[in-house]
Amino acid sequence: MAPKVLVSDKLSETAVQIFRDRGVEVDFLPDLGKDKAALIAAIGEYDGLAIRSASKVTADVLDAATNLKVIGRAGIGVDNVDIPAASKKGVIVMNTPFGNSITTAEHAIAMMMAVARQIPEADTSTQAGKWEKSKFMGVEVTAKTLGVIGAGNIGGIVCDRARGLKMKVIAYDPFLSEERADKLGVEKVELDELLKRADFITLHVPLTDKTRNILSKEAIAQMKKGVRIVNCARGGLVDEAALAEALKSGQVAGAAFDVFAVEPAKNSPLFGLPNVVCTPHLGAATTEAQENVALQVAEQISDYLLTGAVQNALNMPSVTAEEAKVMGPWIKLAGHLGAFVGQLTDEPIEEVNILLDGVAAEMNTKALDCAVLAGLLKPANADVNMVSAPVIAADRGIQTSMTTQDKTGVFDGFIKLTVKTPTRQRSIAGTVFSDGKPRFIQIKGITIDAEIGSHMLYTTNKDVPGIIGALGATMGAHGVNIANFTLGRTTSGGDAIALLYVDAPVPEHVLEELRGSELFQKVQPLEFEI
Repeated sequence: MAPKVLVSDKLSETAVQIFRDRGVEVDFLPDLGKDKAALIAAIGEYDGLAIRSASKVTADVLDAATNLKVIGRAGIGVDNVDIPAASKKGVIVMNTPFGNSITTAEHAIAMMMAVARQIPEADTSTQAGKWEKSKFMGVEVTAKTLGVIGAGNIGGIVCDRARGLKMKVIAYDPFLSEERADKLGVEKVELDELLKRADFITLHVPLTDKTRNILSKEAIAQMKKGVRIVNCARGGLVDEAALAEALKSGQVAGAAFDVFAVEPAKNSPLFGLPNVVCTPHLGAATTEAQENVALQVAEQISDYLLTGAVQNALNMPSVTAEEAKVMGPWIKLAGHLGAFVGQLTDEPIEEVNILLDGVAAEMNTKALDCAVLAGLLKPANADVNMVSAPVIAADRGIQTSMTTQDKTGVFDGFIKLTVKTPTRQRSIAGTVFSDGKPRFIQIKGITIDAEIGSHMLYTTNKDVPGIIGALGATMGAHGVNIANFTLGRTTSGGDAIALLYVDAPVPEHVLEELRGSELFQKVQPLEFEI
């Protein structure tokens, strides 16, 4: 059955057609997002939801979304989506951060030029019949130093455009490597140095606790006198009141702002000041950008629903279509390892460690982490998935850690899960064979080679004669067919385990007969989603 998507805001017909061409059923109801009650009434039948800014996906909308798996926002901002509620519900939230990158970067350059030459004020004056040529003395950008705060996708494009204008570009970004800086042709510097050297400063970082008021009163005081500041990123990155005072004192010669701490901006401290250029959050406002993000969100939602590829997710590690092909068996293995321990554990989990060896350590480790946690928690919470699992684990106070290492054994790689509870510690390891099938290779430190099936039986016992016979005879007597039988032990006469892959769930009365034989320390049926 084809997945079904609701488009509740205005997207282009070309974007809607992408869903149809990819084999996704789609309902295009562009005004539905404005009517919350109607959205709540309709959302239950859909697997995906494509929105812009009009649709408000609140907790009550998500409560009604019984089948929803993914929300795609055509654009960057997701203020209209309750991401914590979506995460708890297990719904992936994606945005499209790159569809408007060029548009936003171009707007920043345009704003820089406008404030350098005082174009808006000069236009207003000229159209008023004045000819105040001497009043609007600008500055060239050529040979000036541009300080770029945040050299990611948009910031990187700004760097490129600025170098084309023959500017000297310096960049502050904790995540900018020297190799990337060289490729961009910029000088990587610390923030204090950027503030002291830059003739123009432009911001291209998200608003976080670390970046809020990154240009504070104190930071502005460090700047070169006569600096010009451009903000086309996010409101709240600059202390607007402090900037207004610096503009009045001459410390700052001009400012160009497309974003504000409060939007819609009605009375910013910057309004009415000379040589301040303001626009109403137009960074992504071009026809090309609006079309690009619409096409991108349709592709991303389709990719996830059809192939499991996750791109630009805000509440789950991204997994590209190429990664999904390679990682699929490993993600499945990670879930099986978690499910094994989860079905054996009936007390609170305190700590989880995931060891990744060899090729597993080179993969998308966050995705593997989420898969393990989902499998581990699912026996106690049937609705948990890779999105909600980390949230639920954190809510329960489970301490998670991950260790990676180079290849250490005969396998190209493996995953080992260790789980600690108040009374014991359990461990299990697995790998993926060349045929793409996950297998268990170690349980409780005992080496095994077990194929994983939908229905399994796990037993522990002392290594004594008669165990294999008892298991086989009991299964046969009750018509339980064994597809695969795996044994392992520590030493002769020591601890031993058995894993039986059976064609159907083992009936409860058969389990009770095995337990009553006193040959086994544990008899545990297991179910896996194959």
